[in-house]
Amino acid sequence: MDPLIARLGLALTIGLLVGLERGWRERDAPDRSRTAGIRTYGISGLLGGLLAALADALDAVSVLVGGFIAFAAIFAWYKAREAAHDEDFSVTAVIAALCVFALGALSVAGDYRAASAGGAALAAILASREVLHGLLKRLTWIELRSALILAVMSAIVLPLLPNRTMDPWGGFNPWEVWFLTVLMASISFAGYVAVRVLGTTRGLLVSSLAGAIVSSTAVTVALARNAVSASNPLPLAGAASLAAMVSLLRVCAVVLIVEPSVFPSVGIPAIVAALSFAVCGALLLARDSGDRKGAGVARNPFDLGPLLLFALLFAIVATASAALAAQFGGRGLLASSALAGTFDVDVSVLSALRLVKHSVPVETIGQAVLAALTANAICRLSLAAFAGPIRFWLPLAGATLVAAIAGYGTMLPPSTFW
Repeated sequence: MDPLIARLGLALTIGLLVGLERGWRERDAPDRSRTAGIRTYGISGLLGGLLAALADALDAVSVLVGGFIAFAAIFAWYKAREAAHDEDFSVTAVIAALCVFALGALSVAGDYRAASAGGAALAAILASREVLHGLLKRLTWIELRSALILAVMSAIVLPLLPNRTMDPWGGFNPWEVWFLTVLMASISFAGYVAVRVLGTTRGLLVSSLAGAIVSSTAVTVALARNAVSASNPLPLAGAASLAAMVSLLRVCAVVLIVEPSVFPSVGIPAIVAALSFAVCGALLLARDSGDRKGAGVARNPFDLGPLLLFALLFAIVATASAALAAQFGGRGLLASSALAGTFDVDVSVLSALRLVKHSVPVETIGQAVLAALTANAICRLSLAAFAGPIRFWLPLAGATLVAAIAGYGTMLPPSTFW
């Protein structure tokens, strides 16, 4: 098949895809009452491709530029008449049509893969109108400011930091510290947004699972406090077990993103322990009597004070871990990971993962990550016992013990069981 024919087909397909969304949205409008529908958008994409092919054949880019200007003027004029009739001030349809024309041209004259991805993204954005508008209504200025802070941290601050170690042990790299701080804050912010969008009114399960992405320890403490006045604390203990499951899976995801080579040493024990928490949590939730209270975790992970504190703590722990590993080997790393994991499992895990680049064995780093998870689980359980009644923390302790035994069992050689 002639490549030009295939590219023109892609240009037409992009227009039809966008037109399908536009046409469906206006499907109840009377016939001939709308400027553009599925056919018009499809032809617009094809027109962009044809003009790009003609400009290439004539070696005159002015053909494409002039065609784009003429198309924009004609489409905008007709859309203006429709908008005046309907008293509609939205310019979305005009911008969408211009994008379809441009993507059709890109399909022929540029990277067809980028054009294909752009067409799919454009249709998805147009179809997400209600979701995006609902998100804006639910989110506050604090959340929007957080997105701006993320942009500044990523696009301005990060490139300015030196990407080299600054200490004799190779533990403190300003660029890596800031990059991993932004990464962890972004992962936590995803959970924070989930809590804000879904809300606690949808039940204990949703709020606990989403809140655990931000902080499983905070969820556990909040559930423990709610358990004091609950007539049946068992479902709350089940929710805390599921929060612990999310914490383990979250660490597995971080390991895969930051240092995949460590995952084989961590993945199986952590996933088995997470499944154990899931089973115990489901059994405890089955004892639900309808007395529900949300976890109420809504701490913004982009609050500047805690964020800078996280970066400072991470830098200190990273430097100390590198120094202890250099001085005492694996034992020093295990001790520092367990100690740091008691306060913040993210700091401990990230500090250990960074040592892969400093010739520390992958197995040792995997053990350090597991030690941090164990220490964090013990700390979480201790806080639950301090803040909640025995009917809450005792089932949670049982779930933690089952998860620990199951996870540890996967690390033993098969001969141990025979």
